[in-house]
Amino acid sequence: MPVLKHLKRMFTDWFLCGMLLATFLAYVFPHFGSTGGAMHAEWVINIGVFLVFFLHGVNLSSEQISHGLKNIRLHVMVQGFTFIVFPLIWVVANKLLGAHIPPLLMLGFFYLCALPSTISSSVALTGSAGGNVPAAILNASLSSVLGIFLTPLLVSFVVGSGAGGIDLGSTLLDLCAMLLLPLVLGQLVRPLCGRFFARHKRYTNICDKVVILLLVYAAFCNSMVSGMWQQQGSSVIVSALVGSAVLLAIILWMTTRTARALKFSTADEIAAVFCASKKSLAAGAPMAALIFGANPGLGLILLPIMIYHPLQLIVCSVMAESYATRSRAEAKHNNISGGSGLARDADATA
Repeated sequence: MPVLKHLKRMFTDWFLCGMLLATFLAYVFPHFGSTGGAMHAEWVINIGVFLVFFLHGVNLSSEQISHGLKNIRLHVMVQGFTFIVFPLIWVVANKLLGAHIPPLLMLGFFYLCALPSTISSSVALTGSAGGNVPAAILNASLSSVLGIFLTPLLVSFVVGSGAGGIDLGSTLLDLCAMLLLPLVLGQLVRPLCGRFFARHKRYTNICDKVVILLLVYAAFCNSMVSGMWQQQGSSVIVSALVGSAVLLAIILWMTTRTARALKFSTADEIAAVFCASKKSLAAGAPMAALIFGANPGLGLILLPIMIYHPLQLIVCSVMAESYATRSRAEAKHNNISGGSGLARDADATA
């Protein structure tokens, strides 16, 4: 059973287990990781986020990105779904259900909808499914860069800017300093040390995930100290789980139908579906810390993306196997057809 295999992988994945542990530790030791606590989370996280995006910049291959520039329709579709369709789905859901869901959780769902796509899992799943990997690399990378500017802009439309909302100008400057600057620096030093980091990519991935776990721990510590979870109860977790599952189902159906309506090849369809449906926890956690600051509701705001992240990995892994099986069947059929055609040509010549 493919689904059971991927569920087992979820429970044995150290990062997903780490998110559960970080949440539990925040419940047991909330003051240690809260703002101004003994961990000095604000400093540790800032340094960690800078390092993570520097490593992203070092590992980002400009050659691979240039190979994916050809299919403009594919790129427009992916970025359109990431930054336009997702938020529009939230607008409809907010009209229908907003009165029945806690405002901070609803804001968390909008933040999820405004986030850029993932890089690593989008590319990995596209490759394993037999999809257009250069296009996936281009779209995931482009989405990450655009997200630095578009995500806070979209959030400001909902929460407002200035007094009572977010300071958009200051937030964009902070995001450029903490995310875009290290990304550019990483690209600049890539010719010098890119091979070294490529050989040790396993350790850079671990560093990336450890920083995310620290961000999750700090966010939930602040929520616990403020009494946010005591006020909301366990119903918000159920709401976040159901909402994330429904959102993922809708977006996968829409991306698949759109790719087929645009008559994409199977390889392009795979890249479009996997890139346009993904949302990045790796970008979402650091950006939330910069956009929302020490907001005591940050744990609740991050809850939807924390649930959506493992869901998208499980469902898209199952889809990737299905796509790969279909691609192998098509390739086998084409080989048989090609062989039959050559045999007929040989008979005709004889």
